[in-house]
Amino acid sequence: MAGHVITVGTEASILDAAKLMLDHHISGLPVVDAAGRLVGILSESDFLRRSEIGTQRRRPRWLRFLLGSGSAATDFVHERGRRVGEIMSYDPVTVTEEAPLSE
Repeated sequence: MAGHVITVGTEASILDAAKLMLDHHISGLPVVDAAGRLVGILSESDFLRRSEIGTQRRRPRWLRFLLGSGSAATDFVHERGRRVGEIMSYDPVTVTEEAPLSE
């Protein structure tokens, strides 16, 4: 287990977070709030659906209708977000140091 954990804040830019990941050769970052509490995780997959590179989600019209405007709004923010807090995955699953691997 690593002793020093590299983290990023929710207000950090996604460019700064990507640079941090590249500089340290890591594929994910714990996201912490101003008090240092874990609030999410940012991984390479969070960068995949981006409007800048044409990889945003394209759903059939009927599916967009069924999912409703809330899902469309969430996708829009994730695809165009500029801050870590806008594209990170929320509520990460955590365990203690002593937890067996089976957990």
